Amino acid sequence: MIQIEEKYSYDDVLLNPSYADFLPGESDVRTRLAGDIYLNSPIISAAMDTVTEYQMAIALALEGGAGVIHRNLSPLEQAAQVGKVKRYLNWIIEDPVTVKLGQTLGDVDNIMKETGVTGLPVLDGNKLCGIITNRDMRFITDFSLKVQDLMTTRMILEEGTPSVESAEKKFNQYKIEKLPVVDQAGNLTGLITVTDMEKHRTSPQAALDSHGSLIAGAAVSPNDFEQRIPLLLEKRCDFIVLDTAHGNSFSVVKAVEDIKKKFNITVIGGNVSDGDGARRLIEAGADAVKVGVGPGSICTTRIIAGIGVPQLSAVMESAEEANKHNIPIIADGGIKYSGDITKAIAGGASSIMVGNLFAGLKESPGKEVIFEGRIFKQYRGMGSVGAIKDGSGDRYQMKKDEAPVPEGIEGRVPYKGELKPYLNQLLTGLKKGMGYCGCRNIEELRSYQKFVKISPAGLRESHAHDVSITQEAPNYSRY
Repeated sequence: MIQIEEKYSYDDVLLNPSYADFLPGESDVRTRLAGDIYLNSPIISAAMDTVTEYQMAIALALEGGAGVIHRNLSPLEQAAQVGKVKRYLNWIIEDPVTVKLGQTLGDVDNIMKETGVTGLPVLDGNKLCGIITNRDMRFITDFSLKVQDLMTTRMILEEGTPSVESAEKKFNQYKIEKLPVVDQAGNLTGLITVTDMEKHRTSPQAALDSHGSLIAGAAVSPNDFEQRIPLLLEKRCDFIVLDTAHGNSFSVVKAVEDIKKKFNITVIGGNVSDGDGARRLIEAGADAVKVGVGPGSICTTRIIAGIGVPQLSAVMESAEEANKHNIPIIADGGIKYSGDITKAIAGGASSIMVGNLFAGLKESPGKEVIFEGRIFKQYRGMGSVGAIKDGSGDRYQMKKDEAPVPEGIEGRVPYKGELKPYLNQLLTGLKKGMGYCGCRNIEELRSYQKFVKISPAGLRESHAHDVSITQEAPNYSRY
């Protein structure tokens, strides 16, 4: 006789509280995302065209997480967006935008407009000979003049390997905004800006690479990774996500193997729903595994195809296998409240991926719409008809000339404002859960796993009940 095993979703369980000798605010939510990449917040944004482009990736990385730029963009545009994230925050800009001696002010004006950079070192070969800024250009009418006719030649410089302290001292003393870095021969080796120094000061939790730039990821598929990854590497992309609905498949396993052989980049494989899928991707070389088949709010895969595993059980089974190899698990989908983040990590995930919760934020690329006097933002699954037409069909094993059979829907979500205060609600909810469980850090929570199964009556009891809500909370809604 066939034995049907019972599996659990986040709503099926609660975590049993334990003794704590610390306050929730003292919890440490730093985590390992994949390989040697660490985040100060265990949250990444989904590679969806109504969730993550460079604005979301920047905002989230400044708060300690990371964004995954979607691939319903051309390879060049996707790489350009990653470049915008990587250039947003620096310690020393190692490849600053420059102009050459002899170029015209028209050239300078075009470069500033194209790049958004307002201060350009002027080079003679590799030697620094001046600097020109938008202030110098403010009242210029003759753009045929040469850059040497207007550039500043008396510059404040840093030589060799500067320190934060020496750079701050010169910024404060000379009231400058750009500080070029040169070697002993006078060759330009980098550029420090006062704007970057201020950003570092105001975003102490930012997720940074070894060069002081924001961490950024991008999605690829088994069909296009050879075209996309070289462009992404040029922009110093930190990690790539194999963005597929069925990661436990030959094409995805082969793609992971090929990427690890051909490219020096961190690879997150997915999506899987059990230990078998996790094991295959890990053995192929994946640096992390993304878990979740069909739990997303806009995903209809489980209904259309009749497959899937409730998300908490999928995470727990995948994590059990991944722990044997010291590989992190990313729980992707099904997160409705901050408490679900606590449950996902207690089930073994090292981080979680969010789509729905971020789709309504100011930084998401979805269009704003007004319905019955309220502001909403568009949100659609990558398996929806619109997303498939825009290029995501191969994520669901569809060929270009096939009639679309969608595995997702298009909808709208309430507008929620800016990311920073909203993310604070999620992270504080997670820390509160860690405090109730007596877990000081993510690794302690990952091994906690003191779940209790609840009934439908227990779920109803857990929500606000027997009352009409007159003042909505920023972190809770039944809808």
